[in-house]
Amino acid sequence: MTQTKQPSGPPRGLVNATAPVARALAGRRWMPLWAVIRHHGRKSGTAYETPIAVVPTTDRSIVMIGLPWGTGTNWARNVLAADGATLHWKGRDVALTHPRVIDAAEAKRLARGPVRALIGRFPAALVLER
Repeated sequence: MTQTKQPSGPPRGLVNATAPVARALAGRRWMPLWAVIRHHGRKSGTAYETPIAVVPTTDRSIVMIGLPWGTGTNWARNVLAADGATLHWKGRDVALTHPRVIDAAEAKRLARGPVRALIGRFPAALVLER
């Protein structure tokens, strides 16, 4: 049986270069694509704020976040362990619960608009209920 290699995570240089811009824009009312997910470390309990991109969906009761680096991303593991998080999005805080990981095919079915093709290329996505 062959194993599929999990992506190792985002390139550190890319994250460091784009983080200041992402943090400045994420969560603003006029920037609906980017948000800040607030979560706590699953071992340390440390509070974190991570800029993420929100995927437009056909179901307004959920929020979908693509996982281009796979399910091993620390913030996603923290959100799953805590069974939820807070999202600062469009200038407001939104409580999110019942996170679940979905595969690319399901993410593509839930996505709306031109991002549908892109999200279908990610290994997984995280879906949370509002």
